[in-house]
Amino acid sequence: MGNFVDQVKITVKAGNGGNGSASFHREKYVQNGGPDGGDGGKGGDVLLYADVNMHTLLDFRFHSKYTAENGGDGTGGLRSGKRGEDLTIKVPVGTVVREAESGRIMADMDQPGETRILLHGGRGGWGNKHFATATRQAPNFAKPGTKTEIYTLRLELKTIADVGLVGYPNVGKSSILSAVTSARPRVGNYHFTTLTPNLGIVRQYGRDMVLADIPGLIEGAADGAGLGHDFLRHVERTRLLLHVVDISGSEGRDPLEDLDRINTELERYGTLGEKPQIIVCNKMDLPGAEENAKRMRALAEGMGCPVFEVSAATHQGFEALLAETAKQLESLPPILHYQEEEEPVPEIKEDDYRVVFDGATYFVEGAGMERLLETVNFDDLDSLNWFHRMLRKMGVIDALREAGAGEGSSVQIGEMEFDFVE
Repeated sequence: MGNFVDQVKITVKAGNGGNGSASFHREKYVQNGGPDGGDGGKGGDVLLYADVNMHTLLDFRFHSKYTAENGGDGTGGLRSGKRGEDLTIKVPVGTVVREAESGRIMADMDQPGETRILLHGGRGGWGNKHFATATRQAPNFAKPGTKTEIYTLRLELKTIADVGLVGYPNVGKSSILSAVTSARPRVGNYHFTTLTPNLGIVRQYGRDMVLADIPGLIEGAADGAGLGHDFLRHVERTRLLLHVVDISGSEGRDPLEDLDRINTELERYGTLGEKPQIIVCNKMDLPGAEENAKRMRALAEGMGCPVFEVSAATHQGFEALLAETAKQLESLPPILHYQEEEEPVPEIKEDDYRVVFDGATYFVEGAGMERLLETVNFDDLDSLNWFHRMLRKMGVIDALREAGAGEGSSVQIGEMEFDFVE
């Protein structure tokens, strides 16, 4: 397949939020300065950019880990931390981004030059200035910044074209594309000449049509045989198919059987078999073509598909074919856009915890407890008192009681162990 890569896995992480600062104002002749801890900076976002100059995902084979910059920590003097730099990842136009594990579509970069935020950076933590009250004037604790998750993503490149040329290898699809557009695909008399989808543009009646020469399919392609799975995805966006057959049967195959087999593969791969088709009988300049063309017209009449006879070698028959192609495109739906599936990362809730008793110790576990512990300065009395109040407010004390904890029971939260006191 050369250097053409149209499916890769990468890991991506937005920047963590910076930690808030627990600081107090210090100045000559000022004995008890108030809290002046600054907030942490926001972590950098991860953005996607649809780059028209990229045509393959090859670069991601050599660079597969992407991390935006973390936010800076807050400092004294009410100075907030630096905001983390955003990270922009360039992808080819037509790239669909999925969460690898769930398959959820996170972005479809089908518009040239489009930029969108893929992952948001973590929020910066509050400095201790936010925790000062009339009764607690010197809080010696601050909040940490929000930590972000690592995502494993699958990038899939799906060619964006109005018309897809499909058919067996060596039936002349590349030659037809070269004959009707300015594209110059590699053409030769051997199978699988086309290893990448080639694009060309045809101007017809003042409108442009984008044609894609899809690599030759073979029987079993829907199961991954030959180049099947690697390139059937490039047919998915097309609005209309030009089904090219070697009507002369120059390679010893029956063109009618070729048509049936390729359509069977398209039907087995999602809804590709439902796409409208125009049957293109190529190689009409060769012996045996006229007799087979009569059989093909009879078959196509029952299918409801128009048939056009052309010769890429002599450049004949394309004017009528292109006119019919343009006519059909006028009434067909626009190119398929894959709808993003919104699933924002849930906020960690403060009451996200559970009580587990192992027969000797009551363990309070969960993300909410981990977050709470990060905010506590256990060497400071005010911070400890605040911690105890938070445990009551979150219902942890009641939950321990319901689990059977009594006076003197051993309770462990994270690395900290306490005696339960009524």
